[in-house]
Amino acid sequence: MLDLPWIITFGPLGDADEWEPVVCGPYERAPALALAEVMVAEEALMAVVEPLLPAVSAEQIRDEITAAQAAAEEEAAGQVDSAELYGSFEDTFDEELAAEREPAAQPAMPPSEAAIRAGFARIAAKLPGLER
Repeated sequence: MLDLPWIITFGPLGDADEWEPVVCGPYERAPALALAEVMVAEEALMAVVEPLLPAVSAEQIRDEITAAQAAAEEEAAGQVDSAELYGSFEDTFDEELAAEREPAAQPAMPPSEAAIRAGFARIAAKLPGLER
């Protein structure tokens, strides 16, 4: 999976901002992670980095959707259990406020435009039927 093309979805961090998420890519995995890290460090954004899955049939897409829905249900059930284990929201919120007062780590440098374009070429070379 690490060799697949990766995409980044940037979206609003909270409910106060309301705008459509922006999807960027495809990238190789390392540049995608670096770009997401830099953007999140500089602005109040949410970034999701994920592999671009090459589904070639509607059935494969249905299977992926079913798997994602099952994982979300399991996660929701696990959150209820973990809420009882890890305490109340107020305790967590106080810890997060304390963490915000600490100096933030410096983000990594984003990859150069040339490095990203070279990654595009490598990704395109992996995809059958896409010649430059």
